Amino acid sequence: MSPEANTVTAVYQVTGMTCGHCEGAVAEEIGALDGVSSVKAVASTGQVTVVSAAPLDAEAVRAAVDEAGYELA
Repeated sequence: MSPEANTVTAVYQVTGMTCGHCEGAVAEEIGALDGVSSVKAVASTGQVTVVSAAPLDAEAVRAAVDEAGYELA
C-alpha cells in the first residue's frame, strides 16, 4: 500500500495572495499544522492544496491563513 492511500487532500481558496512570498507564507503556516505532509499554494488562482494524514479542522486552517496575513474564502 502506498503512503498516499492514508492521506486526505483538500483544496482551500485563499484571498490576497499575489506573489511567491505570499504562497510561501501561507504554505509555511498551514504546513505547521499537525498531520500536514505537503502544501502547494498558487497565488494566481488563490488555491492552496493540502495533503494531510487526516481531515484538518477548518478553524485551524482559517487561523493559520489568518496568521499568514490572508483570508480563507
